[in-house]
Amino acid sequence: MSEAVLAAILSGGIALVGTILTIVINSTVTGREMNAKLDKAQAVTQTRLDELTREVREHNNFAQRMPVLEERVKVINHRLDDLEDKK
Repeated sequence: MSEAVLAAILSGGIALVGTILTIVINSTVTGREMNAKLDKAQAVTQTRLDELTREVREHNNFAQRMPVLEERVKVINHRLDDLEDKK
């Protein structure tokens, strides 16, 4: 084997090892960054979901109380009508 062929094979092997190391390191760093971004997005989504759940429960409580209030208003109106009729 000539020295030129041996040098070319050696250079190609070193370049291949360098490329593989670069890909592995970048994918590990990129994977960590991606996981960090996903964790942050999931935390934000969970916070928003918790807030929405709280608001829905508050609304449901209000929706349950409204018919009771409407009935009380009817009773008050009837009492007022009775008082006005007596005068």
